Amino acid sequence: MECLKEELIPLILCTACLHPEPKERDQLLHILFNLIKRPDDEQRQMILTGCVAFARHVGPTRVEAELLPQCWEQINHKYPERRLLVAESCGALAPYLPKEIRSSLVLSMLQQMLAEDKADMVREAVVKSLGIIMGYIDDPDKYSQGFELMLLSLSDPSERVVSAVHQVFIPAFAAWTTELGTLQTALIPSLLTRIEKLLMQGEHGLDEHKLHVFLSALQSLIPPLFAVVLQNAPFTSRAILHGDIPAIEVTRFPRPASPLQDVATIIGSREMLSALLLLYDHQLEHEGTTGWDSLLWVVNQLLPQLIEIVGRINVTSSTCVHEFSRFFWRFCRTFGKIFTNTKVKPQFQEILRLSEENVDVSAGNDILTKATVPIYATGVLTCYNQEEDRKLLVGFLEDVMTTLSLSHAPLDSLKASFVELGANPVYHELLLTVLWYGVVHTSALVRCTAARMFELLVKGVNETLVAQRVVPALITLSSDPEISVRISTIPAFGTIMETVTQKELLERVKMQLASFLEDPQYQDQHSLHMEIIRTFGRVGPNAEPRFRDEFVLPHLHKLALGNNSQAVESKRIDIATQLFEAYSALSCCFISEEVMVNHFLPGLRCLRADMEQLSPEHEVILSSMIKECEIKVENRGMADAQGSMSIASSLVGEDAKTKFLSKMGQLTTSGAMLANVFQRKK
Repeated sequence: MECLKEELIPLILCTACLHPEPKERDQLLHILFNLIKRPDDEQRQMILTGCVAFARHVGPTRVEAELLPQCWEQINHKYPERRLLVAESCGALAPYLPKEIRSSLVLSMLQQMLAEDKADMVREAVVKSLGIIMGYIDDPDKYSQGFELMLLSLSDPSERVVSAVHQVFIPAFAAWTTELGTLQTALIPSLLTRIEKLLMQGEHGLDEHKLHVFLSALQSLIPPLFAVVLQNAPFTSRAILHGDIPAIEVTRFPRPASPLQDVATIIGSREMLSALLLLYDHQLEHEGTTGWDSLLWVVNQLLPQLIEIVGRINVTSSTCVHEFSRFFWRFCRTFGKIFTNTKVKPQFQEILRLSEENVDVSAGNDILTKATVPIYATGVLTCYNQEEDRKLLVGFLEDVMTTLSLSHAPLDSLKASFVELGANPVYHELLLTVLWYGVVHTSALVRCTAARMFELLVKGVNETLVAQRVVPALITLSSDPEISVRISTIPAFGTIMETVTQKELLERVKMQLASFLEDPQYQDQHSLHMEIIRTFGRVGPNAEPRFRDEFVLPHLHKLALGNNSQAVESKRIDIATQLFEAYSALSCCFISEEVMVNHFLPGLRCLRADMEQLSPEHEVILSSMIKECEIKVENRGMADAQGSMSIASSLVGEDAKTKFLSKMGQLTTSGAMLANVFQRKK
């Protein structure tokens, strides 16, 4: 039956076209839009093709009077396929409508559907139709409505819709603003202003989703911006299309999100783009930028504003760092190598003034602690991969590591660079080269930093590199003349125990940790013990059970016992606090009965003895933990045939984990008590 209905489409349209009676024509078009209950893609395409043929034949006035009311009627239809037909019709009919209707009624219909329609596929079609409408609107007053529609659709919860915005709407909107001459004067500046406002409001927590919306829009505007620079250059009129025009290298531009974002599409052809690129590179290298206003705007206004924004984003937000890094990478790759080397790098270098005389953070060199460092390293210095580029990146990271270490500054910017680069295995060797520079540095401060940075690399690097490059470097540092450097290796050794599976490797690391714990020279090293306990608490729950049972818990027991006879009260409080955190983390693990009786319970009792004097509130929780363990041990025959137990699920008739964790919560949130009784060491 449906196939027969489809065959009626040409007949209905032909009659509607030629029938002299307006009422009959209206009925026929009503039948057309209601012919198929839920038209699929192919059926909608047939109806749309028919509508376009009708529109071509009858002209704009009748399209407005006869076809548009049919669309309007179905805008809230219960079937999404019918609403989809409306959304697609608005785009398909755009060229055949009177221009004032296009930029008023049709735009309003689409705006309403974008804001109200529940179906993702309908809103996706709306966005594509809006893109087509943008291609035909010539009323400059509609610019601000277009801008708001762009932001509204970019904030859509559906990925399909957002993808359509980048693939269709933004390229069309950018083409229109290019025509209006407002891409550089209005569209890009208004996005930058919004990002700046967001950063000003976000002192107490940035809306990262909104930042993503604005930055992704800016990123989609890079190709049209580059096209404007090429089409408004001193050489534009000299681009000649005959003769030998070399093909554009495949890797010259980042992969476009859609054909409409391809610079060649925007320029008009690959041949024209190729001709312009030759002249562009020659102009930059030999003739400079005098009088080249479109490029001077990028160099003197856009870049400084972007670099200033980058200095204000939170360096510890890996999402923000990643997004800006990708933005700069696409920006530099689009504008090319000469531009990156002569216009982008110098602006960053000017701000990042790296010199060892200038290591005093208080003297205003705190830019090195900001997100500018990771974004320059990962967004600009990774754009090109020749030997000289890699050397520049290595040198920059070495300088940052040295400067931050010598000035006792926070290492967040260096860590952010390592995390972003470490996500790509291509950079692992390079990062290890940077760290080895730190391992053999003359300053103990730099060697400490290198030791701490290894911890970040261990999780992402393959085990062969861990065995060949990471562990030997850490072993070297673990016998450093400076005790502070040796202590700095402990977190990285701990992370290896948590992530690596190679037996020999684990054995080497265990031996090193054992020497820290058993060598008499370390028996009074308070900060070493603090670091070991902190590391055990962090990696113990995820480490191999045997390592936990035979190494971690017996050593925590020894440390707890030793702390009972610690004469210096501040040290005793420090260790007790750290032990409490470690035991809390480990209490959720399964622990064998033997280890429970020989180490876990005795360790807890030693800790309770300290807490009785130092912090009664902690002592209450410890007593409860001990009691639960004892009940578990007593009931082991009935309750635990496997001979393995978790304290976290140990209370008869009550979930001890919930009880224990809620007590922990009460304790850690009573800030006044903690502040008065003892300071937690971070």
